[in-house]
Amino acid sequence: MAKKVLIVDDSALVRKQLTQMIETFDFEIDIAKNGKEAVDKATSIQYDVITMDINMPVMDGIEAVKQIMQKQPTPILMISSLTTEDASITMDALDLGAVDYIAKPGTMNVGKRENREDILEKVKSLSRISPRRLKRKIARPVARERRVEQIKSNDLPTTSSLDITKVVLIGSSTGGPGLIEQICSSLPSNYKYPICIVQHMPEQFTKAFAQRLDRASMVPVHESSPNMELLPGNVYVARGGVHMNFAKKVSGKIVIREDKNKGNNFFQPSANDMMNSALEVFDASNLIGVILTGIGDDGADAMVKLKNAGAYTLGESEESATVYGMPKEAYDRGGVMEQLDFIQILKKIVTLK
Repeated sequence: MAKKVLIVDDSALVRKQLTQMIETFDFEIDIAKNGKEAVDKATSIQYDVITMDINMPVMDGIEAVKQIMQKQPTPILMISSLTTEDASITMDALDLGAVDYIAKPGTMNVGKRENREDILEKVKSLSRISPRRLKRKIARPVARERRVEQIKSNDLPTTSSLDITKVVLIGSSTGGPGLIEQICSSLPSNYKYPICIVQHMPEQFTKAFAQRLDRASMVPVHESSPNMELLPGNVYVARGGVHMNFAKKVSGKIVIREDKNKGNNFFQPSANDMMNSALEVFDASNLIGVILTGIGDDGADAMVKLKNAGAYTLGESEESATVYGMPKEAYDRGGVMEQLDFIQILKKIVTLK
């Protein structure tokens, strides 16, 4: 039985482009021209995937996501322009239950093989997510908003990267932003360790994402930048479009280095790249590698290296992962010491001694 996909966009060109791409996989395609039409259709038919535009007449995509996830939870893929404003709005959609996003076809070269592969891979992966799992996801607690600013600036002792004893390295992709927000918002203000995160996002999105995390957290959250010193009790989100690496200065201090060479990685930033770099700078016994939900295998090979070198490695379980791709590959290749539901992983990170 063919999977059903609802394409929601007020642009006839975008609807045509997406239809031509997605129907190559024999999906049954339906269309809606605005959010209200999408809600009406999505609440009467159980679609396997919905692609949702943001700016539309009658009802915008954000309100449509909210209503659909309340009435008939469905895997939703947001269609977002690569602008800072759209990035922030897309984050709102993810908070409301949308699973992932793609770049709006009108702003990119649709014929480019990499773009087509990304869109098709995401639609296929989302089509395998059961609505029952989504119902659990949207019941998650909303991150608290937020600590008193003085906690960050005045009450924390002055530290440097020379004081680092352990480093947490996290890789995630599809389904990951909400989990990363739960981690950051759960950290106590006196958390002792730096946390470095690769969440697959383009540059405009990682900036908006880091700002959102910072507002929801009692610890400082930064988008990475060159020569930024790694400090205990701080969170670093890898900037989109470059790899986040680490380097030790003559003084012994650890700073972030950015690598613009994509290499053999499909994603940039890449969890593999970050974790491999950490192994060159830190003693493996002081590293904690974590792979969360996501499409593909980014981080799997590096997790094997981490584990073999003496690091502690955690992978999200199939039961809790929105997309059991990245954690499955890490586990199957032997890079995971403990495979746990996300809530258990969260507790281990927050209570790390």
